[in-house]
This record gives sequence, C-alpha cells and structure tokens, in this order.
Amino acid sequence: MKIALISGTSGMVGMQLLHQLLSNYDYVISVGRRKLAIKHQNLVQLEGDLAKINTWDWEHLIGADSLGGEFNALKESILEKNAEMHAFSSLGTTIKQAGSKERFFQIDHDLVIEFAKWAKALGASRFLYVSSSGADANSSIFYSQTKGKTENDLKDLGFEYLGLFRPFLLLGNRSEFRLGEQIATIVMKPLVWLKLFKNIRPIYDYQVAKGMVKTALASKNESVEIISSGQLQDLSK
Repeated sequence: MKIALISGTSGMVGMQLLHQLLSNYDYVISVGRRKLAIKHQNLVQLEGDLAKINTWDWEHLIGADSLGGEFNALKESILEKNAEMHAFSSLGTTIKQAGSKERFFQIDHDLVIEFAKWAKALGASRFLYVSSSGADANSSIFYSQTKGKTENDLKDLGFEYLGLFRPFLLLGNRSEFRLGEQIATIVMKPLVWLKLFKNIRPIYDYQVAKGMVKTALASKNESVEIISSGQLQDLSK
C-alpha cells in the first residue's frame, strides 16, 4: 500500500499536488486547520491545530472520517508499519499575509518541522518540501533565510530521502493578489514562451507538483537532494 501525507493542501501548489497524489497513491491523508470542500474515496482529511499535530489522535480522526469503516485497512497498514509512506509539504505564506516576521517563521518553519516530525513518527520514509530558489540560512533576506533554516532542520530529522524543491516564480491561480509577483510575472513570462533560462524563469504550479510526485516514486540513491527550478521543469515533461 502506498500512502501520501500532505500539508499545505489549500495552497496553489498544494491543490495541484493533491490531484497528482490521488492519481498515484492508494490513500492520501491531508492535514490542515480545516477541511477542504473536496471529496474522494481515497482522500482522508484531518483538521486541527498544526502546531500541536504531534498530539493528535490520528486513529480517532481517521475513524471519524470513515464511519462505515472504509479506512480500516489504511489504519491497520499504518499501525503495522507495512505501508510505503511519503510526505509532502507545500506549506507557506508571506510576511504580509502572516502579519509579522514572527508569525511568518511559525508558519514557514515551525509548522513544516512539526508536520515532518509527525510524518516520520507515522512511518514516512521520504519527505518532499517546496522551498524557494533563494533558500539560504545565511541570507540577509528574511524570507530566504527562513526557507534555508527550514531546509537545514529537515535534514536533521533523518529521513531516508529528503527532496528540497526550489522553484522560481510560481505561475498559477492564487487565492490572493500579490502585486510584486504580478509585475514580475508580466516581465518574465516571455522567458516561459521562449523557453530560456530554466532556473530563473517562472514555473507553473502543476509542473512543481508533477515533478515532486515523479521524484517521490523514483528510485533514489542519495539521502538529500536539492532540485532546482530548471530540473523541476524537466521532470514535469
């Protein structure tokens, strides 16, 4: 049995990821503050405070989502540790949305790490994380610094495989308006049409999602891998 865990499902990449995961895994467990208005026979949605995810009674929550017992096989597989389990995180926000640097760090770092710890304890062998093209723990830019610190702390958790995906400017349907990104998209979108400078041209959300799932399902020798925006575009072909 192949099981996928995902956080950040409601985001731009997260929604595309969910679509890809439902096509490639036997079950998908999505975690978040609230359930999405999506129904699928192989989708389990767990809701709660992500900061306290490691105290969740996941067995009860899965049971509550399957009153007819349709997810009993899923629970047994997790408990018996006989499933192939991969975790995906596209959780993230902006400082403007978060309201402060402190809150931004809590979301983009702390919640990602808590989810990763929970996923590993549940039995996930692979963790795939949507980072940023400028991720660097020593960066003077707080956003890039946070992404870099998150990457470093994920490395310390000891997954059999850790994929750090660093897309450049994302294209897709966002739920909120970001002026800076809109301007950058208009200026740089010709690079997409002309297929120039793969690592510094915009990339579509579905390309990121497809590349992540393809990577998760492939045989891997390395324990930690950084996947650039250009590599993601190649993977999504």
